[in-house]
Amino acid sequence: MRFLGNIEGKADSKGRVFLPSVFRKELQMGGSESLVLRKDVFQHCLVLYPEAVWNEMMDTMRRKLNRWNPHEQQVFRQLVSEAEAVTLDGNGRFLLTRRAKEFAGICSQVTFIGMGDTIEIWAKENTEQPFMEQEDFGKALAKIMAADDGEGCTE
Repeated sequence: MRFLGNIEGKADSKGRVFLPSVFRKELQMGGSESLVLRKDVFQHCLVLYPEAVWNEMMDTMRRKLNRWNPHEQQVFRQLVSEAEAVTLDGNGRFLLTRRAKEFAGICSQVTFIGMGDTIEIWAKENTEQPFMEQEDFGKALAKIMAADDGEGCTE
């Protein structure tokens, strides 16, 4: 699955939002209908994971974490306790809980940002936060793409 783009949406008075049709189609083509919603670890936005992507991440984490290390157990506990299963209704809507909306600062207007294998959900008024200035973006991308490939020169 490859979620791409930046699409605006709206939460209704009950907190339901329509998952953009382009993302629903991508889910269907990938054979996934179940989703997991979680607060982002670094930013004040929400992240939708297709169930297969979430399960793969959980399996990877479990392999890396020691069940007998109390600190690592706390990390895992916090990660999974802040996640919730999401089901799309027949119209392609899902419910954002009050807790999730408060964390992300969502009142009614939202922006969905495709992030490859996940989808971020931002309060529309905070949509500038995740982006860099165009010049800084170009420099950062050039540096990342030139790193360790032995091709071209870097400055």
